[in-house]
Amino acid sequence: MSNNTPLYPKELSWLSFNERVLQEVEDETVPIIERVRFLGIFSNNLDEFYRVRVADVRRLATFAKGGNKKEHFSELLASINEKVLRLQRRSFSAYSKVLADLDRHSIHLVNEEQLTVQQRAFVEDYFHREVLPELEPFFIDDRDTMPLLNEASIYFAIYLQLEGEAERFAAMEIPTDVLPRFVVIPPREGRHEKVYTVLDNVIRACLADVFRNVLPIKKAEAYMFKISRDAELELGEHITQNIVDRVAKSLKKRKQADPVRLAHDAAMPEVLLNLVKKKLRMGRYDSYTPGGRYHNSKDFMAFPADSARHRYKPLKTLETLPVGESVFEQVSRRDLFFYYPYHDFRAITNLLISAAIDPQVKEIRINLYRVAKNSRVVAALVNAVRNNKRVIAVVELQARFDELANIHWSAELRDAGVKVIYGVPGLKVHCKLISILREENGEDRFYTHFGTGNFNESTARVYCDFSLLTSDWELGQDAYNVFEFIQYTHRRPKYRHIAVSPHTNRPALLQAIDREIEAAGAGLPAELFFKCNNLVDSEVIERLYRASAAGVRIRIIVRSMCALVCDTAGLSDNIQVISLVDKYLEHARVYIFHNGGDEKIWLSSADLMTRNLDHRVEVTFPVTDEKHRATVRKIMELQWSDNQKARVLDAEQSNTRIASNTDRGCRAQDTIYRYLKRLTY
Repeated sequence: MSNNTPLYPKELSWLSFNERVLQEVEDETVPIIERVRFLGIFSNNLDEFYRVRVADVRRLATFAKGGNKKEHFSELLASINEKVLRLQRRSFSAYSKVLADLDRHSIHLVNEEQLTVQQRAFVEDYFHREVLPELEPFFIDDRDTMPLLNEASIYFAIYLQLEGEAERFAAMEIPTDVLPRFVVIPPREGRHEKVYTVLDNVIRACLADVFRNVLPIKKAEAYMFKISRDAELELGEHITQNIVDRVAKSLKKRKQADPVRLAHDAAMPEVLLNLVKKKLRMGRYDSYTPGGRYHNSKDFMAFPADSARHRYKPLKTLETLPVGESVFEQVSRRDLFFYYPYHDFRAITNLLISAAIDPQVKEIRINLYRVAKNSRVVAALVNAVRNNKRVIAVVELQARFDELANIHWSAELRDAGVKVIYGVPGLKVHCKLISILREENGEDRFYTHFGTGNFNESTARVYCDFSLLTSDWELGQDAYNVFEFIQYTHRRPKYRHIAVSPHTNRPALLQAIDREIEAAGAGLPAELFFKCNNLVDSEVIERLYRASAAGVRIRIIVRSMCALVCDTAGLSDNIQVISLVDKYLEHARVYIFHNGGDEKIWLSSADLMTRNLDHRVEVTFPVTDEKHRATVRKIMELQWSDNQKARVLDAEQSNTRIASNTDRGCRAQDTIYRYLKRLTY
């Protein structure tokens, strides 16, 4: 692998992805409340981007050895900040347009200056009853450093002009953890409308009262700010019995980590802004993002307007399992294949509930990476133990931003008698496996789940993912061996049909690409058709460039980061890349190889990232049933044909929408639903 492989900076590519989210806010054909929701997703994505990706670049810039490396990372930080500011300006414009469009639908989000006399009386009453008891301002002009701030919160920096022209500066958390961000206020008299204001504006309307008459305040002004901290967890190399304590300790360190970004109201007076920067002790590699008077727009993901007319029509999920027959009887006859959110995720919860009470089931093994808040999956595992099943759950405590939830679930499972495994030293366990051992006619039989998504009832309603249920003995043995490796990492089991990171996924993928290169070199048909969330691994990208040069036709659907330099003569001539952002999040990973006409279709939990191929436990599995293979191919071709929500990734990743050459529009997510609805297995 060459160190000179041309790569598009993955951080800038990620920002290009978030631009595609912003395009949904700007798209007036999207229902208005969905546009508000996408605004929240855009903001939430940006927060995570700074906590993870910018924090990583900042760390590299700080500790880089050699002037060239330090200069490279410094320039990258500058490019990131420049692009973020451009996107922020667009998001402010989009926000203003969304507000105007909400108004046209009689949904009003007003500030404190727009309140009628009656509305202001309501707001003042609400402030003194509900809000004031939760407010705890603190002065920042007479202390060395700022108190520890919560990055999940938003704050006011407050300027106070006192009688006699004296000035004081204070800060205060806006208590969105205990009070709703959006406050419903009475409509104007005689109007049929819905009116909301944000908690921030309630406080602004009564700002002087925050200080409870203990200061002679002549004027009070509040300017919002928030911080993003480095989200990196350092757990050390060895997993031992005290991993839960170490994760909890690391999470505490994360709360105290250095700020990497300060986002603030651009109208904040310079003297107050400089004071906040000084108290936070922010440095030369930190990011400063001036913006509007509101931050934490991620709260818009839960905007309370409930009119169905202004949202996407809810999806009626397709039934997955016939009533009146055991799931084990069904799977014993043929593999079952599902694609969420179109199919009902209860296929998986029903499988586990059935396994928990089936007298013939002896053992259940499962990987848990992210689970729902009220998880039926966990409840079924607990009930299985009550019914004397042996249950082994691999709980990944390092699932970023779900660490606390997974600590909670691991404790609940362990207390119930489940054998809980906390992962593999130096690796995250990210595969999506269930292995059920059932005794039938005196012999053991495996019932196995392979998938691309988490066992999470909530995300399964909005994430597009595949699930395969099979009773194939050899596939079942392969999955069982993955669990054996997780428990006993010194073992290197042989796998008949699957590829497993960190050992065989990378070589299997590269060998399959090489076969297409050889075929093209021999003048035979050769094609690759991939779908993933992220394509950033340099060795894989270099191999794709070689395949392109050999004449292999390559089509790739990438949801998020793509470091492959697209649409560039002499480098990626035969590579086309598109991206889809629509009402459901495209999460599945699909790898299709022409393979000399004997087409191979692989599904995987692994993206084409170094971490997935080398530093995680991931599973890639084949689709062998021809009906299911046809389903995957059809879904992929429908997504490739999308001319409503697909964007072309060119050399600059400028997100140009695909223009339709016909009068017929193809919106893949809708078309796939109609296809699956007609399909019978």
